[in-house]
Formats: sequence, structure tokens, C-alpha cells
Amino acid sequence: MKREQNTKLVIGIVLLVSFLAVLVAIFLPLFGGHNALNALDNLYNSISKGSAYFIPAVVRQIEGQPATPVSATLDFDHVEIAGRAAVLLEHAGATVSIAGAALEVRGDLPSILKACASDADIAYHGRGDELEARYGFPAKPALHAWWSSLAAIERDLNRQKAFADAQLVHAVRTKAVECAYNYYGIEASNISERWGVVLLSLAFYVLYTVWYGYAILYLFEGLGLRLSH
Repeated sequence: MKREQNTKLVIGIVLLVSFLAVLVAIFLPLFGGHNALNALDNLYNSISKGSAYFIPAVVRQIEGQPATPVSATLDFDHVEIAGRAAVLLEHAGATVSIAGAALEVRGDLPSILKACASDADIAYHGRGDELEARYGFPAKPALHAWWSSLAAIERDLNRQKAFADAQLVHAVRTKAVECAYNYYGIEASNISERWGVVLLSLAFYVLYTVWYGYAILYLFEGLGLRLSH
């Protein structure tokens, strides 16, 4: 009995030490300068990007919208964001008046949304240099300013009880701008091209979890600790 207990203790210690050794390796930059977690995060982001391209569907929604004049007061958290938003909206054909961190905007809603969706599409495909050349600031701040502008327009349209228009603005903000911002700089890939790595990572996750469980089980039993009813 004592020999069996000592054997389990040794097995538990070996499993736990090897588990910790692998854990240290996971956080080392062994995968092209990235650790395993970042590498897998990049992999799954790349795969998910291929299935998150909603911008063409959003553009079709916008094109189905008749010309709709919009007049809204947009409040921003920072003057800098308001300034960028003014540049974007004016480029989209809107008339903009600036008062600190607030904008008075008048224009055609579908035209504004189409310009926004076009910028989101450019950024989604990694051509941020085009946006920087057009506006004078990088793609991600441009997308953030678009997101903030649409959020403010949506709030104002809801206040005006223009709920259908607000819903369209919400769709552009979430399905075009947010996706372009979140996936900016990530190369899209198909899971059929990376299925081997995906299966290996999932199998390792299951194995690693069981590995830790057995390490604790054998360690406790080797120490004479047992569950009892």
C-alpha cells in the first residue's frame, strides 16, 4: 500500500512538473516572435475574419434606402474625435458646424452611410494607407471617428423617433465599422487551409486539461488524501 502510494506521488509530481514546464513554454516567444496564446489568437482571428465580411450586405441595405435628409447634433467625448468626425462627414457630402466637441450635421443619410461603408471596406482589406492619404490620419482613428459619429447619429435619430433610420445606422456601425476596426491588419484565411493546426490545438487543449487533472489526482492520492462519502 505504501509502495503504491509512493508511486502515485512520483507520478503526480512528474505530471505537475511537466505541466508547469509546458506552461512556461506556452508563454515564451517560440512562434515567430509570439507566444503560443498570441499565435493561436491570431490564427482564430484570421479564420473568423473570413466569415465576418458583412459589408456587401450592409451596402445593399443602404442602396435600398431612398434619399433621406438628416439633421443631427452629435456630441463627442473629445474635441480631437469631433475634429476627425467633421473631416469624415464633410468628405461624405454633409454640412458640418463645429462647436468644441459637438457637431451640427446636415446631409443625406444614405450618402453618409455609403461613404462610411466604403471606408470600412477599404480598412477591412488592409488598405489603410488609402484612408490616411485621404484624411490625413491613420485608418484606426478614422474608423473610431466613424463609429463615434454613427453612434451619435443613432442616438439623435432615436430621439427624433426616426427608428428605421436609426436601425440602418446601427447596422452599418456594428456590421461594417466594428468588423473593419476589429480585424484591421489581420489576414483572412479559410479554415479548410488550416484545419490541421485547428484540430491539433483543440486536441492539445483537451489533453492539457486532463494532464493537470491527473497530476492533481495522483499527487493527492500519493499524499494519502482521498475523497470519501
